[in-house]
Amino acid sequence: MKHSEKSSEALVPGESHGSSLKRNPRKLKKVVLDTSLFVNPDVRMSLGPTPTEALETFLFLASQIHILEFYMPPSIFEELLHFVDRDKIPGDLLVVLHQKPPKKHELKTPAFLLYELIEDIRERINKGLRLAEKAVRNAEYKKADEIVQDLRKKYREALREGIIDSKEDVDLLLLAMELDAMLITADQGLVKWAEKLGVQWLFPEKFKDYLLGAIKRTELLSKKTRTPKKNLS
Repeated sequence: MKHSEKSSEALVPGESHGSSLKRNPRKLKKVVLDTSLFVNPDVRMSLGPTPTEALETFLFLASQIHILEFYMPPSIFEELLHFVDRDKIPGDLLVVLHQKPPKKHELKTPAFLLYELIEDIRERINKGLRLAEKAVRNAEYKKADEIVQDLRKKYREALREGIIDSKEDVDLLLLAMELDAMLITADQGLVKWAEKLGVQWLFPEKFKDYLLGAIKRTELLSKKTRTPKKNLS
């Protein structure tokens, strides 16, 4: 699903404020969404008990909003499709969720990102090594299965929590930077790096409230445009 570029045009007679906002990208706030909003059970419940229902609810609400544009990198969208029932997603509503890859060959990122990432990885590797050494020393006191289970849990926490560790994570960050968009994710690693890069983000638990608030603002703008001005002469 490709997002076509919109041209900036003035309000024409008979056109609603909502349709004008849709046609003028300079007036639209852009939002980049992560799969975790619909997959993570701790944050999706306000939208729905299953990933499919959560996505359906989002699409229904987003279709009523004319002051926001919603984006998702294709890599993230493909990831999302592994968790939802495609047949239950209304195709006409998917037009509100634009798929756009970041401009990997054009976008510039600050050099400190590389330094910070390397330093973070180095510290995590050292921590993982210390955990492995501790597990070996405890071998004579615990059963092998118990040691392996405990090591896996702690190793995963040490090396994967709070870090960007996939191409999909990078796609989300780069796209949010490129569009000057708000990033909405439940991934603490992405939140951490969004703050480092100056990317605006929102608590995922507040996502539905954010959508409902945007619907109210859309309705107010539409009413304001439809209300005829009084002739003071």
